[in-house]
Amino acid sequence: MSGSEKVKVLLAQALFGNPDLLILDEPTNDLDVETATWLADFLADYKNTVIVVSHDRYFLDMISTHIVDIDFKQIRIFTGNYTFWYESSQLMAQQLANKNKKMEQKRKEMMEFIQRFSANASKSKQATSRKKALDKLNLEDIRPSSRKYPFIHFKPEREAGDQILRVHNLSKRNPDGEWLFKNVSFIMNKEDKISLLSRDSSAVNAFYDVIAGKVKPDSGTIEFGQTITFDYLPNDNSSFFANEQNMELMDWLRQYSEEKDEQFIRGFLGRMLFSGEEVYKKSGVLSGGEKVRCMLSKIMLKQPNFILMDEPTNHLDLESITALNNAMRDFKGNLIFTTHDHQLIQTVANRIIEIGPKGMIDRLVDFDDYIRSEEIKAQRDALYLVPEMA
Repeated sequence: MSGSEKVKVLLAQALFGNPDLLILDEPTNDLDVETATWLADFLADYKNTVIVVSHDRYFLDMISTHIVDIDFKQIRIFTGNYTFWYESSQLMAQQLANKNKKMEQKRKEMMEFIQRFSANASKSKQATSRKKALDKLNLEDIRPSSRKYPFIHFKPEREAGDQILRVHNLSKRNPDGEWLFKNVSFIMNKEDKISLLSRDSSAVNAFYDVIAGKVKPDSGTIEFGQTITFDYLPNDNSSFFANEQNMELMDWLRQYSEEKDEQFIRGFLGRMLFSGEEVYKKSGVLSGGEKVRCMLSKIMLKQPNFILMDEPTNHLDLESITALNNAMRDFKGNLIFTTHDHQLIQTVANRIIEIGPKGMIDRLVDFDDYIRSEEIKAQRDALYLVPEMA
């Protein structure tokens, strides 16, 4: 069975019998978006107690009435979902930093924030329960988080012109001769941030490698505008950290920086949460999350106006995912990215392109509208009919 099929079987076992206490550890891992959305809807109306660990912020927001934060060997329980916990703790931190603002004004700001969240409750039983909890919430229960967020900011060195990217009839087969994607054509506009989808991850990997010039297509053309400078965050970054390049982290990042000064490199790494002796770590022993933060640092140093990202949230913790989400949302250049993070797509992408062996779908809609459209669902199913060999 595939990873997705195994998760579905385990979920069926856990949900069978309507248990009084349901404990789920990363239940959306390997799930397609339709199944993950169904699970969130099911748990939102689940009458019994659910304890869940997840890096999926959309999923946590859909199902949570309380957040348990385990940090520095302390356990603290907060009312509300993940977004409420994050935004309220950030607001409280800002208020504590602003010593000139009067206490009455700070209290008014926080009350308005709570009321806004409470008013946005949906019709699910879970949302109703959360609304009641928020209505009873004391301001003293809201405290700034001790968690640290990396500084991620993509600033293009130059603004892109009107010509961004033109893709015409792009096709690629796998080693067995089957089509991964076929006849993909689109023109990218200046404001576009495209979420690239496919039910076949190898099709996505191949598409990025073709666009980035790593491999040749079987047919079709790619034309970047003359003002475009791009960088690529691949799903598999192992070649950047191979043993033969087992450098100290300072030296690893220095090779991608025009500014070679040690204080500059150390400061840059510090903003990405590598502090003290960590800057002398060998690149070959970095964790998956640390490697992704290094790759993001490399992109920031290059200052491209066009970025390709294949599963950029893989291995990242929630703090890094949130910081990356904000950086991608605020980026003034163009993006093509693929992710399983629902909230990242919904808050960043203004265009959805899905590729398959039978062609492509291209829609100027947000992600929620895309996955809920019955018309688009029929078109998506047609993309993945038995592929042609010729």
